[in-house]
Formats: sequence, structure tokens, C-alpha cells
Amino acid sequence: MHEYCIREAAEADIDGARAVMLDAVYRDFGTGYVPHWHADIIDPVPFYVTPPRHTLLVAVDERDGTVAATAALDARGPAHPPNPHWLAERFPSGETAQLRRVYVRPEHRRRGLARQLVDGLLEFARADGGYRSVYLHTYPHSPGALGPWKALGKAVCDEREDVPGGGSGVVHFEIPLT
Repeated sequence: MHEYCIREAAEADIDGARAVMLDAVYRDFGTGYVPHWHADIIDPVPFYVTPPRHTLLVAVDERDGTVAATAALDARGPAHPPNPHWLAERFPSGETAQLRRVYVRPEHRRRGLARQLVDGLLEFARADGGYRSVYLHTYPHSPGALGPWKALGKAVCDEREDVPGGGSGVVHFEIPLT
């Protein structure tokens, strides 16, 4: 039985968190590292650790101290472009807690880590007091991506159906803050 410690990322966790995130974009998304999309992965500290309204949580395997999963939150709403204009207006920066980089290594999946991390992010957002909504987007082809988000919130835009030409195929969710 694995035991995990869920915590805010410490300096010693950053390399492990980066490895989890990079593995996900290569393995699960097939995009590899794209500087425009993934600058926060290469240097997560100024994106998630330093800003007071942002956070990076990790799940650390207590057996060996390795980072098994990540989840981040920041105050940046979805940008237009590439997202639909109305979506960027619905979730403005500063008022929106955006969940990002919720990734679990394959060998640690199906143990509730993503849910525990997201619960921690939601608690962080509620404690902040300045967020009015919680937003995230996911790619349906990513392993295990849609089910958990459908259970936690509601899809507000499925680009496969709601955007002419299919957009980028992303599904956008709003999760209740309360």
C-alpha cells in the first residue's frame, strides 16, 4: 500500500514536479514541450510558488520521496485567443482560479491523488477570498481526463461540438467554488 503526502511544493520538490509535468505533455498529450504553452513547466516557481494567490501542490510517495502527482492554481483566466472570446470574458483574470497541471504518473493512478490535490486547490481558492469562479480545461484524449472533471463540475464549452470546425477539441469546465 502506497502512502502519499499531499503538500505545497517545496524547493526540493520542483525538479520532481517538473518531471511529472514534462512526462505528461510528452506521453499523454503527444505534443512534447512547446515553449509558448509550457513555460510554467520548465520554471514553475515564478508561476505557482512565488505569487501569493497561486500554488503548486504535489503528492509525494512516502516510500521513496518521489513526486507522484502535481496540481497547480493561478489567477489567470483563459486567454483569447486561442480560447473563445466569450469564455475569456466569463472567467476573467484576477477573479478566476484556474486549475492547471493536474497530472498523475501512470503507476500512481486510480488511487485518488488527483481528487485529493484538486480538493487542496479548491480549499486554497476558497481561503483566498478573491476568487469568484474556478475554471479548467482538458483534452478528452488524455487518459482519465473527462470523468473526474464531469463529476466535479460542468462543461461550459466542448470545442468538439460548440466551436465551428471543432476548435482545438478542448473541453472547458467550471467547478463550484463552494
